[in-house]
This record gives sequence, structure tokens and C-alpha cells, in this order.
Amino acid sequence: MKQRNYYFDNAKFILIFFVVFGHLLRTFIEDNEIIYTIYKVIYTFHMPAFILVSGFFARGFNEKGYIAKIAKKLILPYLIFQLIYSVYYFYLYDKSHLTVDPLNPHWSLWFLISLFFWNIMLIGFSRLSPGIGLSISLLLGLGVGYLDWVSNYLSLSRTFVFFPMFLLGYHLTKDHVKKVTKPGFRILALVSFLIVFVGFTLYPTIDYKWLLGSKPYSAMDSAAGTGMLIRLGLYGLSTIMVFSFLAFVPKGQYFFTKLGKHTLYVYLLHGFFVRTFRESDAASYFQDPETLLFLAGIALALTLVLSSGFITAIAQPIIELKLSRFIKVKYRTAALYKLFRKKMLSN
Repeated sequence: MKQRNYYFDNAKFILIFFVVFGHLLRTFIEDNEIIYTIYKVIYTFHMPAFILVSGFFARGFNEKGYIAKIAKKLILPYLIFQLIYSVYYFYLYDKSHLTVDPLNPHWSLWFLISLFFWNIMLIGFSRLSPGIGLSISLLLGLGVGYLDWVSNYLSLSRTFVFFPMFLLGYHLTKDHVKKVTKPGFRILALVSFLIVFVGFTLYPTIDYKWLLGSKPYSAMDSAAGTGMLIRLGLYGLSTIMVFSFLAFVPKGQYFFTKLGKHTLYVYLLHGFFVRTFRESDAASYFQDPETLLFLAGIALALTLVLSSGFITAIAQPIIELKLSRFIKVKYRTAALYKLFRKKMLSN
């Protein structure tokens, strides 16, 4: 049990690092083909894997008060950060007026509202057999692309497009995970990563927006039949890449393992730093071949800081609507201050 917990905490920390890293890379994809290729490789697995892991742990939907519980956990922070980001963007982009639209999620906030819907949808889909449920979810994900009005509004497009991955995670078992992490599977996983990297290198015109799942086929300038086939192919690609990623996740306990429990903090907070970075002059200094290494270092540092005990204690009141971590830090700080003062007086 401990190993399983370590494994998924490790997976979540590594994935949130890739989320931050990918968002930093976005600034440079128009200027550097290698960065654009790596960016697309990351997007084939990082959010789909996050969604799959979320589905794996979605087990309490039959409990009394479950809907109210996840609404408090997901919708309240969504509304709070929707307002905060609205004000932040107002000052960042110097807009003429402040617009707050709770039904049109800002940037990465789509995940919170989609995760809420996925948990609700699971109440019905859990009653179906895995084969039938996954088939219906795939048909919904493919079919929603034909609805031109379904886009970022309430994150409806991503909700239906990525639900099959959430449902697949729900149906996963510990035995499935054990098989994925076997040495033989890791060899296949490495080959998969290499093939996908080479494929995106040879065909650089593949639009990364297909990997976002946020737009109808018409917005992608694709014929209806072609768009459906592309999305179907991406379902297969993302599934292979998600399990390829999971094959390399370490099972032991490391310095970052416990930080994997705080990925929501990193997810909600890193946008302020990434958006400011994009709009600042600092981005112009990252044009050398070493750009990837610098950005990876920045992403790792940002992930470590935002998932640290100090930051989570400060942010807990607005993210979890709790004060437990804040109170602990307050008492520890007071104790350290008393100890420091005692030593100073004794000297």
C-alpha cells in the first residue's frame, strides 16, 4: 500500500512539473522547432495522465454528501480563482474594463470544472460495464467535435473529450499498474517516446491545438470526417503515451514524494508566474540552445516552491478553505521565535 501511495505521489509531482514546464515552453514554440516538438510530446501525456490518475482515485461517488463535498473542493476554488485571475489579467494586460465571467474558465482553471463534471458523470457511467462505458464516452468525445457552439464555455469541450481517460483511470486496478511498471514494458515505453518525438520532428505541421481538446473540428479548419479520425488517432496516441509515462514513474520514497499531495496548489498558483514571465522582457533572454535546461530548472524550482509547506500553508485558506496548515506554521514560527529570543537574551 505504501509503495502504491509513493508511486502515485511521485507520478503527480512529476506530472505537475511537466505542466509548469510545458506552460513555460509555450512562449518559445514559434521560434524553436525543437522546443515545439518537445512541447507537443509533453502535451500527448501530461494532462491525460493527470486525468487518468484522478479517475483512479475517484471512488467515493456513492457516499452521502459526495456532490457537496466535491463542489466545495473544486467549484468554490474555481470561482475564487476565476475572480482572482480576472483581476490579475486586468492589471497584466491593462484592459479598459474588468470582466468576470464564471462560465468561461480562465486558462488552466478548466481542469477544476471538468473534474467536477467527470465525478458527476461517473455516477452514471460506473453502472455500465467497462467496455460499454468507455465506448459511449469515446463516442461522446468524438461527437462533441461536431458541435460548433461547444468550446471553452463551462469547459464543455474538454470535459467530453478527456472523459474517456478519466473513466479509464477509474477502471484501472493495482494489478494493471504493476504490469505497466515491469522492465519489459519500460523498453516499449522508451521506444514509444522516441517514435513520437521523431514523428513530430518529421511532421512539424501537426497543430498542437489538437492536443488541447478545447475546440470543435470546424475551428481546427478540418473536415468533419477528418477531424473525427484525427481525434480518434490522438486518443490512441495519448493512451500509449500515458502508460509509457507511468512505466517510468519510480515507486520509492524521495525528497519530492510528499509534495505530490500538493499538486493543486502548484496548478492554481503557477499561472501568475508563467503569465508574468510571458509578458516580461525576461523571456527575450532565453533564446540560446541552453533555453530548455534553464526553463526546466525554473519549472522544477517553481514546482518545489509552490508545493512547499510554507506556500501551501499560506494558500490553504483560499484553495481548501481551511486553516490547518496555516495554524501549524503559525505555531511553529512562534515557537522558533521564542527559542531565538531566549538564546539572544541568554547571550
